[in-house]
This record gives sequence, C-alpha cells and structure tokens, in this order.
Amino acid sequence: MSATADWYRRAAVELAVTSERQVDWALGVTGDPELLALIEALPREHRQPSLLFAAAAWCGAPAADYPRWRDWVVAHWDDVADVARTRRTQTNEVGRCIPLLVALDRIPGPIALLELGAAAGLCLALDRYSYRFDDDPPLGSGEPLLATTTTGVGTAPTRMPEIVWRRGIDLHPLSPTAPDDRRWLEALLPPDRPARLARLRAALAAVADDPPLVVAGDALSALPSVAAVAAEEAPGASLVVASLGTLVYLPPADRAALAPAVREAGGRLVTFEAAGALPGVLERMRGLSAPHPTPFVLALDGEPLAHAAAHGDRISWLSQIGPAGQPELPATGT
Repeated sequence: MSATADWYRRAAVELAVTSERQVDWALGVTGDPELLALIEALPREHRQPSLLFAAAAWCGAPAADYPRWRDWVVAHWDDVADVARTRRTQTNEVGRCIPLLVALDRIPGPIALLELGAAAGLCLALDRYSYRFDDDPPLGSGEPLLATTTTGVGTAPTRMPEIVWRRGIDLHPLSPTAPDDRRWLEALLPPDRPARLARLRAALAAVADDPPLVVAGDALSALPSVAAVAAEEAPGASLVVASLGTLVYLPPADRAALAPAVREAGGRLVTFEAAGALPGVLERMRGLSAPHPTPFVLALDGEPLAHAAAHGDRISWLSQIGPAGQPELPATGT
C-alpha cells in the first residue's frame, strides 16, 4: 500500500466520529489506483484528505456516494488540484470554544487573548456565543448555543471571561465578511453534518459587525511582536496564547519551542491538541484518568485538564487516581 493510501485509511478511522460520508470517500481512495496517482502528483502537504474533500466541494463535487463523487473529481481534476495546491485546511470550528472557555475560567482576568492558527478568528469571539454544560443554565445569550456533556470529576465554568483584547495569527488569514472566505470555511465542513454548517453560519453572523483581527504570519516567529502589542494596548491584562488543533501543522522543533516562547512573552498557554503534540503533556498525564478518553487533550501551561471530543461536544475531566483506584478531586487554583 502506498503512503498516500495508508494516509487515507488512517483518515477513515479518524473521521468515523465526524462524517460517515467522508469515511466512504477516504476508504474509496485507498483502493483507487487512478485517483491515488492524481493525488500523489500534488505536493505532499497538499494531499491531505480533508483538504482534498474541501477542494472538491469548493469546485462543486456532489456530496454523493464514492463512485459518483470519484467520477466527478476525476473528470474535474485540474480544477480540484488547483484549489488543493493553493488552499489549506483552516476549519474554524467554534465548538472548540468550549474547551477554551474551560481553560480561561481558570485564569484571572481581564484577558488578552492571542490565538495561533486563527483562520477567520471565530474562536477569538467566544464571549459572543452562549454555552450549556450538561443541564446547567446557559452562559451568555448569543448565537450559536454551544452545548457539551461532561463526565468525571471537574468543574464547569459559571461565568464568561472578561476579554479586553484579542488578536489572531495565521499564515493566510480569512475574513468572516469576505464571500469567498466564507464559502471556503463552509467547504471545509463535512456535507453530512448540517448542524455544524448552521453553527458556522451563526458564528459568522455574530462577528460580522466587528470581526476579530487576524494578522498574517508564522505562529512562532510572529508571537513575540503580537504579544508586545497586547502588553502595550492592554496593560494589566493576562496574556493567554491559545492553540486549538494547530500544533499538528507545526514542525516538531516549533512545537518544542512554543511553551518557552509563551513564557518569555509573559503569557499563559492553552492547548487543545492531540496528547503528543505538545512536549510534556503526555508525560504529565501519567497517574491521571478520565471516564471517556479521546485523542484530544485540553491543557493549561502543559498541565492536562480534560479529554474532549474534537468539536467540544463532550468533555471528560482528568483526575488523579487515588489509592483505592478512584478519582480524586483535583486541586484548585490551576
């Protein structure tokens, strides 16, 4: 099996909880020598399954079963390949505001929020949406309403953060008011998840009048200068640097350098990433347990807080295992 076919087979496993339609496409590609050859002619970083699916959707591919989808993609390959070469995955999933809110609840305000890989900056506007943890009354009053269920021993937020300054960094910022950028954000979503599309559109509407600023730049190299702007424009605010599914796109050396760079800037680091993406997080998870572990881990300054579903709709608190094998109540003041 080629490396590309193996990549798409792994993607089918990862997509099982997010899109049955994309699982069908990914598995179809693994056994399709003609389409694999076309994909392998792309630069490696542009062969990513999610990017291919989005490029095809952007060009008008039907959200159909694999044979119909595949025939359309092959027939329109030049257009699909052109989009795949010039675009990148920038899924601005506002559901990830839920774990971000959990982490911000543990940081004294006011807060200057800086997000890496911010795309259109939708997660920077988390205080414009509303949230429901289990059956608790909603926090906030805006749309969309982001709901989650929790398991394990932990404390859900009971207040909204006081964000007095916000800025994003992205290699290619998107604008929530630009029609083509909005259409690309929609193309990045699975076609069989209408609730996610409705949530995206609600978030775009919520920020349309006052979009968060996202500046062009490399996450690591631009961080010091943007952090300096935060210190100048929001004196006295706690600088919080957030990475929500971004570290996987950075080379290992940059991942290792991120936490020291944030400390050097005087900030706190919130990560919602795969457990092994940030050095040290996996090691600090030893002795911790959650009722429903997931591949994603929420951490504050490298200290794991919880597992969560990729789109924030489930949170499972991490706790130390006591002598009797039962979770212990976590320490406060994290």
